[in-house]
Amino acid sequence: MNFGAVATRDSVGAIAAHGVNHAGIVLRKGETVSASAAVALADAGLREIVVACLEPGDVGENEAAKRLADAVAGGNLRVDQAFTGRANLFAARAGVLTVDVAAVDRINAGDEAITLATLPNLRPVVDGEMVGTVKIVPFAVAGEALGSALGAMAGPPLDVVPYRLTRIGVLSTVLPGLKDSVIGKTLRVLATRLAPTGAAITREERVPHEADALAAGLRRQVAACDLLIVFGASAIADRRDVIPAGLLAAGGAIEHFGMPVDPGNLLLLGLLDGKPVLGAPGCARSPKENGFDWILHRLLAGLTVTSADIRKLGAGGLLMEIVSRPQPRGGEPVVNGPEEDG
Repeated sequence: MNFGAVATRDSVGAIAAHGVNHAGIVLRKGETVSASAAVALADAGLREIVVACLEPGDVGENEAAKRLADAVAGGNLRVDQAFTGRANLFAARAGVLTVDVAAVDRINAGDEAITLATLPNLRPVVDGEMVGTVKIVPFAVAGEALGSALGAMAGPPLDVVPYRLTRIGVLSTVLPGLKDSVIGKTLRVLATRLAPTGAAITREERVPHEADALAAGLRRQVAACDLLIVFGASAIADRRDVIPAGLLAAGGAIEHFGMPVDPGNLLLLGLLDGKPVLGAPGCARSPKENGFDWILHRLLAGLTVTSADIRKLGAGGLLMEIVSRPQPRGGEPVVNGPEEDG
């Protein structure tokens, strides 16, 4: 593609690189200069106009953007019509966005005229949410460069994994001093958190804060639920604490305890009869985003979450402070109220 100033009379068929408004004659940026416009502008005294001229093999910005966006999008995404060299990608259903980061990097490492931006990998998205955008920076790109970008991926690097776990069982352990209103609010917050995913609380039970009582409750619920969540009356302090001990006593296994996300450090991830079990950190009682959300949404989409996956969450794992936490990061400890650390 050639770019620069040419004599106005010679600009016919070229693309106006900038908006022109001269003697009442208007050309929009990106508009193809017509013969009548070139003559009128020249007759009105405009000697030069800055234009882009496509060369053989070049692909116009809109066509290039649409071709790349169509190739990038998985089956649960839709692509808008390209305009001004941009084609946006949207989720066609709710779920978790998966991004092949290496493929995106390869596309962006090629010709600088070709760019692809996406939401972060494993971000929960809703139907209709914008998840990515292809932008061709100049007015055209060499066909060879576009071909290289298309060849930088083995398959679509962006897709949405839809939510598939819908039946959620909840157990709350209780101790003297823990108000029913706290548990009620926790359940309402969880229900709101689950609503965009299509999941709902289908079983709910309250048991004493004892390993054996929790184990019995887990066994009662597991067959009828896809995922189990335990809210402890007291925060989990160790792998040998009540909630992990109750999971083991029920015949389950601990995948990981703790996570490098704050708030959310005291999360427990386990399995019982092949179904995921979450020991919720205290911050999960709050509606604000925390580490619990990150793991919950992946599990609801049926994605495997391992100990290694959790250990990789530290970079970017420092989230916004929750002011209502009993012991904020930089504040003094609060001595009354239920434990909700982590």
